[in-house]
Amino acid sequence: MMYRRGKIISLRRSWGQTCEYNVLLDDGRQVRALGYVPLVGNLDVDDDVILSGSAFERGLGTGGYMMIVIAPNKLPADPPSQPGHIVKARYTPQQYMVQGVDEQESDYHELLADAESINGMPVIVADLHSALPAIVAGIRETNPELTIAYVMTDGGALPAWFSMAGAKLTELGHIRGTITCGQAFGGELEAVNVHSALLAARHVWHADIAIVAQGPGNLGTGTRWGFSGVACGEALNAVHTLGGQPIACLRLSNADMRGRHFGISHHSLRVLRDVVKVGCDVAVPQISDTLHGLVSETWLTAMDDDLRELATFKLCTTRLVEIDRLYETLQNSPVPLKTMGRGLDEDVTSFIAAAAAGRFAAQQF
Repeated sequence: MMYRRGKIISLRRSWGQTCEYNVLLDDGRQVRALGYVPLVGNLDVDDDVILSGSAFERGLGTGGYMMIVIAPNKLPADPPSQPGHIVKARYTPQQYMVQGVDEQESDYHELLADAESINGMPVIVADLHSALPAIVAGIRETNPELTIAYVMTDGGALPAWFSMAGAKLTELGHIRGTITCGQAFGGELEAVNVHSALLAARHVWHADIAIVAQGPGNLGTGTRWGFSGVACGEALNAVHTLGGQPIACLRLSNADMRGRHFGISHHSLRVLRDVVKVGCDVAVPQISDTLHGLVSETWLTAMDDDLRELATFKLCTTRLVEIDRLYETLQNSPVPLKTMGRGLDEDVTSFIAAAAAGRFAAQQF
């Protein structure tokens, strides 16, 4: 771990429970740093801070902020006494105590104590957090009256507060909110695992559709099995176990020239071929003339090859989804669309695939 000392010189912006500051380090560098209000309190200009700098010093992407650990001369007040005994980010210096939606002290304990089914609820499972706003756009363009819950798993960021998309979509009423599960925390509801999170989405929030995806940040090693998205397969299995409708959102890219991600990502193919043990629907966008100016013939050929491979997976039912109006809907997204640093027109198939999954789920009503 690399620690640094610095002083806050300005507030850059804030969203939800997150503040982004300009910080002057003791060595003279000026850096961007994040502070989560529930962990470090409300900070001001000239406050001295201690920061975690490992990811920043390594030049990483999503993790490339300095993270404020504490303001040693301005400790936050103790949180108000409240019930709840679940600890997230366990046995780390900033472990965080929450009340689980289904634990004994919760108002919803009796409701969830014997719950076993999500009653056919469609659940879309996506590899990347960046798919979230596009999936929501596809649902709302098709049926804006549906209630949507976002279940955030712990494959990426652990604090839900880091997600600008989640905060904005909740603020606008496009989603009911975020349910954090596993070691992830900071959602409007806290759950132990994906199963209990889905049950809470259905029975506490009365969601019509749930979206399961990791928080911002994605881990991959370029190996067959070394990527955080493997958990997508387990989530699809969980949906089936709970009596829901598992829907896989394909990870597509027409801009990522790495062979393992060009066309249908090997992440999606690995999950659907080897991890999923139940029948599931796979939403596939029908690429129309609208997009032909944005995708190459090389990509179309790669996509055809990948779809032929996908068709051999016995547990997957390919669902072709018309994409009329979806591109225009994505152009008007209230949340900026970015995946791996690329916007809508730079990697259009990534967002179209997500929106198509959303549309397919909405069409089940």
